[in-house]
Amino acid sequence: MSSNNETFFGTVGGTFLSIVPNIQSADIVKTIVLAAVGAVVSFSISLILKCLIKKHKK
Repeated sequence: MSSNNETFFGTVGGTFLSIVPNIQSADIVKTIVLAAVGAVVSFSISLILKCLIKKHKK
């Protein structure tokens, strides 16, 4: 393994380990809920646009 890879993984690992203790369970739940809402909205908008494009092409 080269020195650059070791430095990179050391930096990423240190950053991860310094962030983990500061994450609260409420933040994780909020992130999961917001991700789910974003996915549903994105999927819904995609379906609506697909229907509109089909109607417009006819």
